[in-house]
Amino acid sequence: MVELSNIYRTKNSDVVDADGHILEPPDLWENYLEERYLDRALRIEKDDNGLERLSIGGKPSVMSANGFPSTLGLMGKTAKADFRPDPERTYLSNMPFGAMDADERVQMLDAEGLDAAVLYPTIGILWEAELEDVELSQAYCRAYNRWIADFCRPHGKRLVPIAHLSLGDPEAAAVELERAVKDGCRGAFVVPFTLTHKAHGHPDHDPLYAKAQELDVPIALHPSFEPTTLRSQRFDDPRRTPLLSSVTASDGVRHAFTTFFDYASFDRFPNLKLVVLESGGGWIGYWMDRLDAVYEDTIIGTGAKTQKKPSDWFKTNCYISCDPDERTIAAMMALLAEDRFFWASDYPHADHTPDYLKKLDGLAETLSGTARSGLLGANVRTAYGF
Repeated sequence: MVELSNIYRTKNSDVVDADGHILEPPDLWENYLEERYLDRALRIEKDDNGLERLSIGGKPSVMSANGFPSTLGLMGKTAKADFRPDPERTYLSNMPFGAMDADERVQMLDAEGLDAAVLYPTIGILWEAELEDVELSQAYCRAYNRWIADFCRPHGKRLVPIAHLSLGDPEAAAVELERAVKDGCRGAFVVPFTLTHKAHGHPDHDPLYAKAQELDVPIALHPSFEPTTLRSQRFDDPRRTPLLSSVTASDGVRHAFTTFFDYASFDRFPNLKLVVLESGGGWIGYWMDRLDAVYEDTIIGTGAKTQKKPSDWFKTNCYISCDPDERTIAAMMALLAEDRFFWASDYPHADHTPDYLKKLDGLAETLSGTARSGLLGANVRTAYGF
């Protein structure tokens, strides 16, 4: 049990976590999936050695190791022993405070001094890389979306549900977005790859973007497990390059984001809101400078279909989250637009720092006025409309 009195409380007010996570109940899909899909429900099962593993589409996961579920909420843990597979360490026994219980999450927000948290899944960003069944993927998304709406509903605007959509069937995704928004979700996210290999900005996905624009809700790009065929094969042993992996894990998000300019998505949907998540924010200055320079002054840029330079679209249609420990955010906000950035905790995932609020207070001290209030909470409220 967490001692709430020991939790660091931010010195700031009107603060919103733009990308917190929950850990789904292990029986979520068995309880929320339509009956005809129950035999292939996403679930946690045990192998012959008693280690927990994910079962996706009725088959054992091949991308997440046996014993992996117990490590999904270990923010702040650095001892290798805590991550070693052990039948005694389970998904539920390692459940951190506020990760699966909505009342606990609100208690945690109160202790931290946060107004609200925008919530994304954990298991939900793992399974899509291993499921090629488009129909079942849509069903998995619907089940999660119904659950997260129910999870957040008792706590109004303190817990903000975001739907999971799959681009395998853009028309079905559009239908599900409308249903999920009516159910209380404030937007949706997609993973940074597509099984069809069609880029995110490709017109094939327009039914979803048209619906998002109609409903005035954002579409977010969030990192996830990705099929091994999409990973770089430049080096032969990624286990020996963990630091390299930590900064390239979000490459898919950056690539997906850029295709919205290549395919002129914002020209077709000038009111579409696009959110870039969990990929850092410091890179965006270089990225926009490079895209603008190529677009305006080179033969390469003549192949781009968009009628406005990328940074102009970014300033009106895009938002990006940053980690509280990034030191370049004040400069990025001054360079591009102060109303396009917000911070995120990634709680309770182990690949981000546990002292995010201390880091956030330090970052806030480098800003003033609307830039400060925007980063802390006003910008994410505008993006998601709550």
